[in-house]
Amino acid sequence: MNPLAFTKLSYGVYVVTSWADGGKPTGCTANSAMQVTAEPATIAVSINHSNFTNECIKNSGMFAINVLGENTAPLTIGTFGFRSGRDFDKFAKTPEVRNFLPVVDGSIAHITCKVIDTMESETHTVFLGEVTGAEVLSDDTPMTYAYYHNVIKGKSPKTAPTYVKE
Repeated sequence: MNPLAFTKLSYGVYVVTSWADGGKPTGCTANSAMQVTAEPATIAVSINHSNFTNECIKNSGMFAINVLGENTAPLTIGTFGFRSGRDFDKFAKTPEVRNFLPVVDGSIAHITCKVIDTMESETHTVFLGEVTGAEVLSDDTPMTYAYYHNVIKGKSPKTAPTYVKE
């Protein structure tokens, strides 16, 4: 099997956010999100079991997908993708809150959801979320995973569905 075939699937780059106990905002970089239905609007997102965000989504029952653009600061991807919210405050300042969820400064759109179902795989939880709100914040081009790897020369964290050991 050639794992590079998976890089030919179309992915975006997102920060999925939620709340930890005590009202602490948290989130992680994700590339596996998609719209499942239009009516009612439903989104699916895949989060690794070991990510703190997974635990927080399960506990809070809600999440937001923050769409990153090609002009998003690389520090945003690094902060949310390569550090754990268990021991690091990923939000440098109090986040903006939309539909009761923290949103990431610099995202080009965000979609807020309440969890309506889950599916467990060996390593990830797929959360199905009914959309509770959605806003476009910028006309920047959405960042694809190919752009992240080919132009920015970004790496995948070990918890990413697309991680390939070098």
